[in-house]
Amino acid sequence: MFYDQEDGETVPETLYLTHILFLLAAAVITVPVFQRLGLGSVLGYLAAGAIVGPWGFGLISQVEEIRHIADFGVVFLLFIIGIELNFTRLLAMKRMVFGLGLFQLMVTGIILSGAALYLGMPTNVAIIIGFSLALSSTAFGLQTLTEKNQMESIAGRTSFSILLLQDLAVVPLLTLVSFLAHDTSVTGDSGFAFIQGFLVIVAVIIAGRFIITPALRLIAASHNAEVFIAAAVLLVLGTAWLMEAVGLSMALGAFLAGLLLADSHYRHQIVADIQPFRGLLLGLFFMSVGMFVDFGLLMQKPLLIAGLVIALLLIKSLVIFLACKISRINTATSIRVSMLLSQSGEFGFVLFGLAVVSGLMAMDLFQMLTLIIAMSMIAAPFLAIAGERIEKTLRNKAIPASYHDKIKEPDAETFVILAGFGRVGRRVAKILDAGHIPYLALDNNPDHVTKGQKDGFSVIYGDASRYDVLNAMGAARASAIVVTIDKPGITQQLVHIIHTRYPKTPIYARGRDREHCEKLYKAGATIPVSETLEASVMLGGAALAASGVGDEEVDALLDDFREVYYQALK
Repeated sequence: MFYDQEDGETVPETLYLTHILFLLAAAVITVPVFQRLGLGSVLGYLAAGAIVGPWGFGLISQVEEIRHIADFGVVFLLFIIGIELNFTRLLAMKRMVFGLGLFQLMVTGIILSGAALYLGMPTNVAIIIGFSLALSSTAFGLQTLTEKNQMESIAGRTSFSILLLQDLAVVPLLTLVSFLAHDTSVTGDSGFAFIQGFLVIVAVIIAGRFIITPALRLIAASHNAEVFIAAAVLLVLGTAWLMEAVGLSMALGAFLAGLLLADSHYRHQIVADIQPFRGLLLGLFFMSVGMFVDFGLLMQKPLLIAGLVIALLLIKSLVIFLACKISRINTATSIRVSMLLSQSGEFGFVLFGLAVVSGLMAMDLFQMLTLIIAMSMIAAPFLAIAGERIEKTLRNKAIPASYHDKIKEPDAETFVILAGFGRVGRRVAKILDAGHIPYLALDNNPDHVTKGQKDGFSVIYGDASRYDVLNAMGAARASAIVVTIDKPGITQQLVHIIHTRYPKTPIYARGRDREHCEKLYKAGATIPVSETLEASVMLGGAALAASGVGDEEVDALLDDFREVYYQALK
């Protein structure tokens, strides 16, 4: 038996088990259907929540309890984001994060705050409403991009920059709610809390550098997979709890923990262990949002709610589009990002909940605002799909009519297409030239193309993921397509696209390591070539030759090693 603090009654354990069964059954039925319809898993989870929630079949009424558990999905998501990032990459993104992201947050917050003032809200309440609604859903945006394997694309990096700044802004916004609720100047307690939070962050960084990695090494040495998984979960939840204990965001704590382990030798294993928790809890989070929709209030004021939601989506879309254009991002991508992030996010629930507890906001206003957030998140998958289609349409129209005239198929009956013309692409082109094999390379970096053409290479500007470009190059009769791009996510996506369109054409793809090569093979690569393997083979061959092993024996040993390695990928 469990004690329900809200009702003061004991709740049977079987009731929680029943709720879990309802949620699992709803997800198993609806999510595959929505994915089959091309609407994505997020909308499927939202629909599942609405079906089992109070305004659906009423199978689950303890929505708030479910949401508290589901919030851990966002925590695990932020940890995964942090561990896949590193400080070097974060510094490289500082212009996008603190330029584009800060511009979007401030402009959107000011506009929405002004709108709330116009509707008669008090100034302090209007400020909280404006900046809370300015936050987009990290869970939805990153889940959508991850599902489509587009985190490394321009749209993915731009969206991530905006969302990261918004997540960093949650802490000062929580402080702002408390400050406005008390309607006073910054007190000594506030200053102490800031210092305390800063010291905790420093302590976490020091622990990550000097304690966590050695501890993981000892745990890994025990060869106990269950204990290692427990340590990974403890690391995420422990850091999140510590941050919340000093008044900071759990999500920010998890992100910081992931960031500290980005360069760790154990990062891949930790990600693999955490992924099931993240996926399950994130799905539960979206279902809780679906259950949170107050259809009673929606039926009472349908026109008002619809008007406010549409106004919110339009304002956020226009501001994000403007911010992207100021950052010199192309129109197609700007539209895609603006529609992907036009909804309000999960942190709005947290901020509005704190405002109610602090006495800053009335309960009826809180219910109205949470309904607006939930409805905007329900609309988000449809807007994301529309944005992606608009982006593709604009890209197809962006090529000048004369562009296709510049794409000349080689005269030879068969030839090789090189996708990517960086350092590796240039070397492959030199090898093909030496073997008198015709080829045609393409790259979407104008500098690579200009330099390559100046040096006498057969290279053109183009996007290898576009069917019209490949078709104009004569890809259907190419003897092979070689993908030399150095970005793992984009390479995997490109291999899948090429294999889908030209299933009989051999695809040779550049892979980073064994794990990446396995993904490339599943995506359709005929032979994924591992950078780490080939470096190891060359070094091992040199060591064998220096030790007196004959050339023929060295070649045989290395060939056997390669055969075993690549056969294992299959």
